Amino acid sequence: MPPSSDDLPGRKPPRKRRRAAERAEAKKRKRGKQPGSPGASMSWEVPDRTEDYYPEGACSCGRDLSDAADLGVARSFQQEEIPAAAAERVQHDLHSAKCACGKTHVAPRPAGVPDSALSIGPRLRALAVYLVVFQHVPVERCRQLIADVAGAAVSEGFIHSCLARAASLAAEVVALIRALITASAVAGFDETTLRSGPAGEKKYVHGAFTERYSAFWLGDRSLDSMADAGILPEFAGIVVSDRYRNYFHPRWEHIAGNQACLSHLLRDYEDCAESYPGAVWPAQAQRALRGLIHAWHAAREQGLDAIPAGVREPLEHEFRHAVLAGLASVPRVLGPKNSTKQKPGRELLEFCRDRRSDMLLFTEDTSIWPTNNLSERGVRPLKTQQKVSGRLASDNVTQDRLEIRSYIDTARKHGKNAMDVLHDLMLGRPWRPPAQALSP
Repeated sequence: MPPSSDDLPGRKPPRKRRRAAERAEAKKRKRGKQPGSPGASMSWEVPDRTEDYYPEGACSCGRDLSDAADLGVARSFQQEEIPAAAAERVQHDLHSAKCACGKTHVAPRPAGVPDSALSIGPRLRALAVYLVVFQHVPVERCRQLIADVAGAAVSEGFIHSCLARAASLAAEVVALIRALITASAVAGFDETTLRSGPAGEKKYVHGAFTERYSAFWLGDRSLDSMADAGILPEFAGIVVSDRYRNYFHPRWEHIAGNQACLSHLLRDYEDCAESYPGAVWPAQAQRALRGLIHAWHAAREQGLDAIPAGVREPLEHEFRHAVLAGLASVPRVLGPKNSTKQKPGRELLEFCRDRRSDMLLFTEDTSIWPTNNLSERGVRPLKTQQKVSGRLASDNVTQDRLEIRSYIDTARKHGKNAMDVLHDLMLGRPWRPPAQALSP
């Protein structure tokens, strides 16, 4: 189940049958690396350092091997290793010099050194932010990890100050990232729950994503909260999302269209298959949707602007007839629209009937994604953070973390190393998306 549906009002937990099928499928997979997944291997390379070892002790003849003639290297072994890390105490001495004219000059403080006699260096600050925000390490464990691995004694207050400092330094870059998403032709949007603030309150993290940018903000699930990020009110591209009604609201008057996530629809039709055993239309709808997704990938690989009509139209026809068959077999329950509970699948089928253009935009423009998997992957780490760290006590601190996450994720989408861009950030020279990325 995607993070966006964890707390969907009225959603029933997975049925026993589905869980049993998932367990059976998991048993079929072999342990270890799966076919097609990326791997890593070592190759013999020029070493950074070589250590020589010589025979010690005595020969069977009684002579000391320290006097034996060296015949050269008999065997060699290479290892990938990290040095034993230890925090250094670096003293920065600013020298003064007197010009021949009599004027005295003092060297400026280097980047990352504050105007304080004692301070923590930028790389150690970057490490604290990296561990808490990117690796989801709780603050207390982060403090202990830095002490054990780097030999540096820092406080929890220091770690919190690093988060606030990083968010402040990244603020302009995050504003640029949001502007770049707003100017994009296609963007995915998703939201997931997060425990933040006083106990008993539930907040939502909203995310906006493209293949090059990520932006997060904290709020509730209302239209006003979605507007506060400043992306959707001015966004003029295609919105890729799940079926949550607020993404289809007329308040977003500038958007060019909506594309409903087919991955969500496939899961919804799986629910229908379990609710109506023996019905043909759920499997028929799934088959057509999977065929369209496959055709989209093939068209993209061939550099086509759209799925060829000869491939697209039969699949669309099959899907349309599956929806009609479902509507005929799952009649609507009469009553007020917003208060009458419908049978499983009825509202899904009406959505597919009434919003056909919001489901199949990708078939005529391969720059539009058929699924919102990119956005789901973007918000999923936040659920990991919640499982590891639990409730975050302050909404302001949570928003700081989300700002930093926006900065890191966008940099990584541009091929940058997370620690490197955080180090640059703490030096006061934050990484910025390249200028050519301003054009969608």
